[in-house]
Amino acid sequence: MTSTVPAPVRGATAAPAVPAAAADAEWLTCGGCRVLLYRKRFDRLLGVCPECGWHSRLTAGQRLDGLLDPGSARAVTPAESVHDPLGFTDLVDYPGRLSRARESTGLADAVRVVRGRIQGHPVVMAVMDFRFLGGSLGVAAGEAVTAAAEAALADSCALLIVTASGGARMQEGALALMQMAKTANALRALDEAGLLTVTLVTDPTYGGVAASFATLTDVIIAEPGARMGFAGPRVIAQTIRQELPPGFQTAEFLLARGLVDGVRARGELPWVLGQLLAAAAPAPADWGGGVVDVVLRDPATLVRRPPAEVVRLARHLDRPTLTDHLTEWLDGFVELRGARDGAGDCRAVLGGLGVLDGLPVMVIGHQKGHSTEELVRHSFGMPSPAGYRKAARLMRLAAKLRVPVVTLVDTAGAHPGLEAEEQGQAVAIAESIALMGSLPVPVVTVITGEGGSGGALALGVADRVLLTEHGTYSVISPEGCAAILWRSPERAGDAAAALGVDAGSLLRLGVVDGVVPEPPGGAHLDPARASRLVRDAVVVALRELRTSEGPALVATRRARFRRFGLTNDRRP
Repeated sequence: MTSTVPAPVRGATAAPAVPAAAADAEWLTCGGCRVLLYRKRFDRLLGVCPECGWHSRLTAGQRLDGLLDPGSARAVTPAESVHDPLGFTDLVDYPGRLSRARESTGLADAVRVVRGRIQGHPVVMAVMDFRFLGGSLGVAAGEAVTAAAEAALADSCALLIVTASGGARMQEGALALMQMAKTANALRALDEAGLLTVTLVTDPTYGGVAASFATLTDVIIAEPGARMGFAGPRVIAQTIRQELPPGFQTAEFLLARGLVDGVRARGELPWVLGQLLAAAAPAPADWGGGVVDVVLRDPATLVRRPPAEVVRLARHLDRPTLTDHLTEWLDGFVELRGARDGAGDCRAVLGGLGVLDGLPVMVIGHQKGHSTEELVRHSFGMPSPAGYRKAARLMRLAAKLRVPVVTLVDTAGAHPGLEAEEQGQAVAIAESIALMGSLPVPVVTVITGEGGSGGALALGVADRVLLTEHGTYSVISPEGCAAILWRSPERAGDAAAALGVDAGSLLRLGVVDGVVPEPPGGAHLDPARASRLVRDAVVVALRELRTSEGPALVATRRARFRRFGLTNDRRP
């Protein structure tokens, strides 16, 4: 068995405190808080401590029973693999180790593969069992994961991998190492086919598993406290004598650094996975047919307000935010976090997969908040480079899955701080703009409040760009313009008028394709109604776009932006 299995670290999960022989005992001790637990209650909670939330390890069979719809599991048998390619012997001969592992677990190797359903949606699952030689990745385990990917490819369905491993299996030498490439290639084939892949990280997931298929999937969900990394804490501490931070490599540690999409309690997993699978399912052919188009396209139909008043309304704290819209008009939504680059998860940009009246969509947008606490938590809706890189990752996933992208823009601009510059703010914005222009799926943008400069445009290169009635869109904030050109921030109202930030001006220029009406007096007076109007506008736009082929969408989108500023593009 591999030597990379980490020693338990303070604050992390650990193996159950009760030995296997005592599995039928009436009471057991929690492996996290050491409280005495009544076994029947512990079992009803799926092996989760009711006191501290510690998640015990599950067998592959328990995992399948807890996730799959009852009666839906059908075994997939991987191809036969070599059993002892090196004739390896240490303190014990390797064939003997294998025999004992098979006898004690009832498994052929460390991975079980089945076809099944979660919340009614088809899926292929590859589930690792840590009891079998520490879940180590050998030729049989690598073949099982590869066979699972090939079964998903044959069925045109999603692949779910549940990981639990100390790393590669040393007793099989270089052949075990080659399984990292073998499984990575199998995952890439699913990417090319546009099929959803998901990893559920359980404790522990290390070494060759973490450095191959576990982190190559589209979505990575982790159980609370689950540890994942390439080198375990013991290896790091012993090799380079480095002091490790508290909770190092735990799910929560990884989430804060943008390396996993979410940390979900065991009881939530069937719903979360079901929502992800639903978001990868096709929509009805007649989708969106009954929704009335509410968008205004004639500037003459708009009520003119003083530009300074429009700016005030666009910034009103009671206007619906991104999360308000998601709650109001999506049937289901699973947030996806981070860019997987370790730079952290920017909370000024939120995004994820959801279902809009049966149509899977990727929704991405700026998040501000209604209170000071919320505004601070979300950096006042001003993204760091990590926010735009997260958005880019989600856009690429949407392109892979062939689902439309909806962006909701509401930002004063990208964050202008020192760290943002050090991390390449300009590069992140430029790459997001270029990526949006090349997405082979429908893209709809709604500016729901402020559309500030490149920080807004980075999420605004769309087939349809809509603006709420009291929203704004500008190259710079009125205050910034006034300070630079008038040399007086008090002239912000004059600057707003000169910049043409209001809906009528933007519609006349063709910068926006239409205006979404707001309830009388503004969206802040009836946020639910305002959100429903945005929803209807998005549905109509997607209804018009979703039958177009990818190359045609890209060509038309690029042509839209190509025309801006030409003398023959001025619109009435």
